[in-house]
Amino acid sequence: MAHGVTTREEPWPVALLSTKVKEWIDRLGTVWVEGEITQWSVSAGNVYGKLKDLGADATVSFNVWSSVRARLDEEFKAGDRVVMSVKPNWWVKGGSLTMQVFALHHVGLGELLERLERLRRQLAEEGLFDLDRKRRLPFLPGCIGLVTGKDSDAEQDVLRNARLRWPGVEFRTVHAAVQGDRSAREVAAAIRTLDADPRVDVIIVARGGGDFQNLLPFSDELVVRAAADATTPLISAIGHEADRPLLDEVADLRASTPTDAAKRVVPDVAEELARLDQARARMSARLTGRLAHEADVIGHLRARPALARPETLVDQRAEEVTRWVARGAELAGRVVERGEQRVAELRGHLRALSPQATLDRGYAIVQGPDGHVLREPADAPDAGILTITLAGGALAARSVGPLERADRPAPAESSDSAE
Repeated sequence: MAHGVTTREEPWPVALLSTKVKEWIDRLGTVWVEGEITQWSVSAGNVYGKLKDLGADATVSFNVWSSVRARLDEEFKAGDRVVMSVKPNWWVKGGSLTMQVFALHHVGLGELLERLERLRRQLAEEGLFDLDRKRRLPFLPGCIGLVTGKDSDAEQDVLRNARLRWPGVEFRTVHAAVQGDRSAREVAAAIRTLDADPRVDVIIVARGGGDFQNLLPFSDELVVRAAADATTPLISAIGHEADRPLLDEVADLRASTPTDAAKRVVPDVAEELARLDQARARMSARLTGRLAHEADVIGHLRARPALARPETLVDQRAEEVTRWVARGAELAGRVVERGEQRVAELRGHLRALSPQATLDRGYAIVQGPDGHVLREPADAPDAGILTITLAGGALAARSVGPLERADRPAPAESSDSAE
């Protein structure tokens, strides 16, 4: 039977299959891997454990033989983050695969810090830490989203202190692992869930402190980018003063503790009522002062003589009107008097120039038949009808011709000349 071909009639023995698997696995050689120890059991000097991937759901078994364990300088336990040099080992007899450990080390703090620093610089260059990205928290959120561990002290602190300050506040809580390999994925998913809820006005990510390694999920790039992409204002309340996870840098507000976050996210109803009372008192004082001032102004106005004795204005104006009437009458009299004098002068001039005055002195106006005034005797028509106008009226006469000067009657002398 050829070892490379199998059929139903000529199958491989189990030992052959197991041997071939071992031969193929042995060719893989030694590799360095990183993960979290989830099981560490010591038996007869040997260690039997399991190593879990930091981000994915994958686990492998490993063995540390007593000879290797004797050379280890560090103590290890479940929960430690380590790097180990392993060689896949197939146990032919039992048909199981394990990783034989040749070297084992804790992941150094310096290495973790270096990784975090590189991520910090990258995110800063992208502008995720810029202050102009920070959003203002709502004064009184209608609903608060809370990401925290189930039944944790951080959850109780936030709920209790927020409701003490504002009893009517509402919460939507999404529980997530806050440490361990599942933490980053669950916290990021919780942030996205609350950000998608239109009722949630602000999100709090809370954890009650812890050592540096326990806080590493809150510096995970997955969590930081979920917080940066959220459109809802976010508060980071990890509760660790010495080490600031990257979530603190990208959050809109960093709270020192979950209790501090509760105090910052809602106002204190007692303080707000006190402020309202103070504002009401200030408004009342302002209004009272303004009314008192206006009352004083009205009092001063009423005390003035014009308002205290209004008839004074009438009396003063009456005297003034009387003076102006007298003055007007005087001026009008003068104007009339000057007019009368002027009329008399014009009458005298008119009478002096009027033909009537001439007629009054005994003269007459003789007009021919055609109405023309006769100035010479020769102008009179023979046997014509003449109109003679005297001072007292007019009369008709017939012309008999011109008289000689000797025949004319002498004018009567006046009484003045006679005297």
